[in-house]
Amino acid sequence: MTSNQQSEWVKRSLRSVWHPCTQMQHHETVPLVPVTHGRGVWLYDGDGKRYLDAISSWWVNLFGHANPRINAALKDQLDKLEHAMLAGFTHEPVVQLSERLATLTGNVLGHCFYASDGASAVEIALKMSFHYWRNTGHDDKREFVCLKNSYHGETVGALAVTDVPLFREAYGAMLQQTHVVAAPDARQAREGETAADVARRAARELETLFEQRSDKIAAVIVEPLVQCAAGMAMYDPAYLTEVRALCDRYQVHLIADEIAVGCGRTGTFFACEQAGIWPDFLCLSKGISGGYLPLSLVMTRDAIYQAFYDADVRRGFLHSHSYTGNPLACRAALATLAIFEEDDVLAQNRTRAEGLTAALQPLAGHAQVRHFRRRGMIWAFDAVVDDSQAASTFSRRFFTEGLEQELLLRPIGRTVYLMPPYVLDDEEIALLADKVQTVFAKVMTR
Repeated sequence: MTSNQQSEWVKRSLRSVWHPCTQMQHHETVPLVPVTHGRGVWLYDGDGKRYLDAISSWWVNLFGHANPRINAALKDQLDKLEHAMLAGFTHEPVVQLSERLATLTGNVLGHCFYASDGASAVEIALKMSFHYWRNTGHDDKREFVCLKNSYHGETVGALAVTDVPLFREAYGAMLQQTHVVAAPDARQAREGETAADVARRAARELETLFEQRSDKIAAVIVEPLVQCAAGMAMYDPAYLTEVRALCDRYQVHLIADEIAVGCGRTGTFFACEQAGIWPDFLCLSKGISGGYLPLSLVMTRDAIYQAFYDADVRRGFLHSHSYTGNPLACRAALATLAIFEEDDVLAQNRTRAEGLTAALQPLAGHAQVRHFRRRGMIWAFDAVVDDSQAASTFSRRFFTEGLEQELLLRPIGRTVYLMPPYVLDDEEIALLADKVQTVFAKVMTR
């Protein structure tokens, strides 16, 4: 592709495509990057320039672009079945995937309901909880609880449990009112406090709410261990242990949004495992298909499933998606799970994480860095940016400079984070660490 062809492609995209999470006017000064292909951790534009995908293309691409094993699985499935409705029909990939995932929870969460994206999975979990309480004679339990600065998606139901001021300002009038409680963000530690102390302090606030409103509350929703869109706010597993006990005591459902933090991202396949607990509903998406196809699902317990099992259709769960349980997406997910097992990915990731953490140590002690942190295959730090004008544009400047240094990075406010694919080799680890430090130095001196 020539430079003129690339430029024309970008112009056509700006005329016809409304890009997500984007103020389109910004692309008058920050051009779109026309990607033509990917290989491993790299994306390439039409000029052959490459970009190390340090955020797994919005946290989805676990095993690199154009992964040969996932490719082979999809090619095989294409010749068998591309799609069939899941109402009144079933197929082998969706059954196998459901069984494999249930096994990973020790069959505690033995039922899977499928959709296409993370926000839809959150909607499903909220509706299931509400409908469960209705089916069991607790019609008053219809309120939900989320954490401060939480993000769970941008559909109307998911936005109701999302505490992002920008969204609240734009769409608040459309949303159901939700209780917002303190987050256990370890960065909020007071003098002398540990991360576990912060977790227990936040849990006490939730307990106070439960004491007052548990007869009205259906569920609390959390992102286990890391609140990603909140600036990679990491917290101690003790919070999950405490919340699970509170939910049991006060008869409130626990929804674990593992859309971003599941599939090995925090160091265990499910983040909840690190707290030794299982939720009542667990939402998965993003990495479950290896970054190939839209797929999401909600896993839940048999007791909840049984509350809907009845001859009366009104007691059934009333939700559907045309592409629910798509065979191609399920085959991609099965190939993804196979890679985890065959390559002992979680163990390999521990080695990768140690290497990248060591290579990033100069940033950890930098005078303009606060709260350098890691959980599994997530790294983050907060930049000290004093000037308000510089702070407001920090993420865009970092993104732009990253492209100049062959990096795809997308800071959240002043928080720089890395969520790379699980296939980084030693050379790529060293390169990534070096270039992140170069970008940081350039941005902070302007």
